[in-house]
Amino acid sequence: MTRYVALGSSMAAGPGIAPRAPGSPRLAMRSSRNYPTLLAEALDLDLVDVSYSGATTAHLLTDRQNGAPPQVEVLDGTETLVTITIGGNDVAYVPGLLVATLPTPVRWLPVVGPRLRHVLDPTARQVALAEVGASLRAVGLAVREKAPGARVVFVDYPTILPPAGRSAFPLRERYVDLGRRVAEQLERATAEAALASGCELVSAGAASRDHHAWSEDPWTVGATLPIPGRPLSYHPNAAGMRAVADLLETHLATTPTTP
Repeated sequence: MTRYVALGSSMAAGPGIAPRAPGSPRLAMRSSRNYPTLLAEALDLDLVDVSYSGATTAHLLTDRQNGAPPQVEVLDGTETLVTITIGGNDVAYVPGLLVATLPTPVRWLPVVGPRLRHVLDPTARQVALAEVGASLRAVGLAVREKAPGARVVFVDYPTILPPAGRSAFPLRERYVDLGRRVAEQLERATAEAALASGCELVSAGAASRDHHAWSEDPWTVGATLPIPGRPLSYHPNAAGMRAVADLLETHLATTPTTP
């Protein structure tokens, strides 16, 4: 078997999709039916999955997360495949959608209110987006250095929001517009980082345009109650994880290895 390391945030971990990965930290909210697990099963790979809900690029590179070491530290040079799904928490993509779902008075509470409003501030989001590209490139370069013999594949975020003109109830339109802009620019930054760092790209975002959370065949979910065994709001569902695993399997079989 060959060693496959999965790095990333909740979009790789699969929070809420039952069952939880055996032995994984509870705070990671790592599913045993996420796309890394499904891909490893399909290709008979020896999976090391360190994806962690809430992770930022800093958690991949330098920072501990709830006691877990930086994710790249798991790389030992024997890998044949590494996948990376990261960046959304750097720009408060899903956190912004979650805050936008809260009743307006909550965003004006003492202490917590300013933090909540910050993730809905378009200027703050644009500043974060201007910085995330360099962080994503740094991730790609670090992984390429630590796993020189591996195929390194960035997997961007699946589409959550519907296209312009479609309702995304209960989100208000101005927050949907902001979310779309964040998603589009994050997708672009991920593609540019993959190219600049000599990595490969599988665009779950492009593949899922017609499978947004309000579609008839969704790969992600909209606002939901936090019910055990069900995906968290604004995250992939089981069908989405299966679809991303299939995209990766096809990519690996049909795309030449990056020099």
